[in-house]
Amino acid sequence: MKLTFLGTSSGTPSRTRNVTSIALQLIQEGRLWLFDCGESTQMQILRSPLRLSQLDKIFITHMHGDHLFGIMGLLASRSLQNGGTTPVTLYGPPALPEYVRSIMELTQMKLNYPIYVEVVSPGEIYADENWQVICAPLKHRVRAWGYAVIEREQPGHFQAEKAKALGIPPGPLYGRLKNGEIITLEDGRIINGAELCGPPRPGRKLAYCSDTIYTSNSVELARNADVLIHESTYLEEDLDLAERAQHSTARMAATVAKQAEVKTLILTHFSPRYEAEGGSRLGELLGEAQNIFSNTLMAYDFWTYELPRH
Repeated sequence: MKLTFLGTSSGTPSRTRNVTSIALQLIQEGRLWLFDCGESTQMQILRSPLRLSQLDKIFITHMHGDHLFGIMGLLASRSLQNGGTTPVTLYGPPALPEYVRSIMELTQMKLNYPIYVEVVSPGEIYADENWQVICAPLKHRVRAWGYAVIEREQPGHFQAEKAKALGIPPGPLYGRLKNGEIITLEDGRIINGAELCGPPRPGRKLAYCSDTIYTSNSVELARNADVLIHESTYLEEDLDLAERAQHSTARMAATVAKQAEVKTLILTHFSPRYEAEGGSRLGELLGEAQNIFSNTLMAYDFWTYELPRH
């Protein structure tokens, strides 16, 4: 699970930060998921090693333009540039299907691959043999959703030295044994792969909350996550602005992380006011959060972060 932050500004882009989009690469599967897709996300992808041909899911938190104005251009370019013919599924609020349909109809947009739009509701919205995605309502000026990506339990580490000691030759058999299969060797011996693997490892969990003011739903969604990505639009000194706009301060984000007992907090979605002429105050946002939750990091455009395996 590798994250690439494609946009970390709130509301409007700045000279150094685009509006919101986060890419999640499921590297072993060659899949790419996007969380939000603000204007110019496709340009940010062109400046990165990411490949649109691997895109298969886009998760939208809410219907504000800085989180979705980049969708249709990105989908069109994926088609025109032969960026892939595999389906793409979009997930988001009830207005998302109509938004997509209207633009496609009014612009006579045609794609060389199918797209599907799913309206989300609390709970599980996607599951396969390796992943589960759940969502929960947040607290913003419009209906907004947070998402959590949960990796299924992983097989234990394969003990290759133990296999060699049993005279099992390296090669394809090791892959089958690592998957816990029972195999029969040429000499008739039956080997149970589960006996050559350590205990199962818990999967990883990633939570994403943007845009929202503090809500207990964020805490529950992020409970015991390896990484929580949380919006941090304002400093606590601008609490009145945060409450008016229903956005979080850095202090609120850190409070969620602490209460949810996550391992790492990543701040994003910063108001451009803190990078205006006169010097950056983003360090104050980071410091405000770290005073409550020490393992806090601050995202910037094109920064990558790989979730460590357990």
